[in-house]
Amino acid sequence: MKEESNSFVAELIDLLGEDSLIRLADAHGGIRIYVPSPSNVGRSQLVDTLGLDIVTKLARRYGGDGFTVPLIRDLRARRDRDQGLSNAQIARRLGIREDAVEKIFNRSPVKYRPKKKDDRQIEMFPTE
Repeated sequence: MKEESNSFVAELIDLLGEDSLIRLADAHGGIRIYVPSPSNVGRSQLVDTLGLDIVTKLARRYGGDGFTVPLIRDLRARRDRDQGLSNAQIARRLGIREDAVEKIFNRSPVKYRPKKKDDRQIEMFPTE
């Protein structure tokens, strides 16, 4: 993923939250969408798939403009893994090969997403 798209994804996470961004990507990932102006939010077809709250937030920031919705396959794959799905199931949901899913998890952590820490786990290599 390019550096500028990392900053765009981070901006969308700040605006919408991670769960809402994943909903947006699930519905429109890879597609250029037109964001209605704040006064026309109620008439937008985006409301049907995303809900009024998400479209209103988008309209306040990008109203009257358009952008290509990022695919955020890494975030979506990690969400699916957190839900207990196998690599094969994740690959089917994302429309990619199973080895591509493995690459997602073998790569370094996503720059715009902080790593979750599980308090139940002990620190194997404590730093001092």
